[in-house]
Amino acid sequence: MLSITCKTAIKATIYLASKLESEQKASIKEIAEYIDASEHTVGKMLQTLVKENIIKSAKGPSGGFFITASQTQLSVLKIVLAIDGEDRFNECGLGLSKCSSTHPCPIHNDYKIIRDGFKKICVENKIADLSVPFNKGVAFLMG
Repeated sequence: MLSITCKTAIKATIYLASKLESEQKASIKEIAEYIDASEHTVGKMLQTLVKENIIKSAKGPSGGFFITASQTQLSVLKIVLAIDGEDRFNECGLGLSKCSSTHPCPIHNDYKIIRDGFKKICVENKIADLSVPFNKGVAFLMG
C-alpha cells in the first residue's frame, strides 16, 4: 500500500523521535544504516520531510537531522501525504485507473475496508505513539 520511500520516511522519523530526549542529531548515513535503506533514498526523503516541516535539519559540524517535541505530535498521515500523497488512500487494490464504487474491480469492496482502516491508523497515531514501543525495545525498525 505504501511506497518504499514512504515506509523509509516513517522509519526514519521514528528513529529521529527516539533521539529526542538526548537531543542528538543524526546524519543521512547513520539513519540509512540503522533502518537498512539506501543513503540516496534517505537523503532525498529527509529533504522532503524538512520541506514539509515534519523534521528539522541543521548544517555545520554539529549538524544533522532531528525532530522537535511538537513535531512528534504530528500524525503519521502527515508523513504519508508528504511522500505518497492523498491518492495513496484512493487507489485501486489491483492498480486499475477507473476503479470506483460504480465501476469496481473484483476486490474493490474488501480492499476499500483495508485501505480505509489503514488511513484511520495513520490519522490516529502520532509519531510519538510509534516511537514509544521502539524506545522500549518492543518494536523494531529493521530486521
